[in-house]
Amino acid sequence: MQKYKVGAYLRLSKEEFSNEKESNSITNQRQIINNYLKEHKEYALVDYYIDDGYSGTNFNRPEFQRMLSDIESGKDSVDYVLVFKLSRFGRNAADVLSSLQIMQDYGANLICVEDGID
Repeated sequence: MQKYKVGAYLRLSKEEFSNEKESNSITNQRQIINNYLKEHKEYALVDYYIDDGYSGTNFNRPEFQRMLSDIESGKDSVDYVLVFKLSRFGRNAADVLSSLQIMQDYGANLICVEDGID
């Protein structure tokens, strides 16, 4: 069975930490992603990218930028970026589409576990 390489992106903004349900915590996002990976043995996790305390309204987040840089450079040959929900990836539709295009230009696609998007 071919293994696809996966980078997992997790994000939680400061505002959400105090206002959102526990299910959006970094720990729970990690657990949901790990459970997904256990069920889908064709994926192999190569790295976590975690922006804890950053808004999803812009993409000036250190780990998000590191993830894009790793994809562009071919580090770990990432096939997919795995997120809990699309809102963890970003909240600005134009920026989301732009970032997705950059990823796809380098052969990486997005999987949103809870939204059923791949």
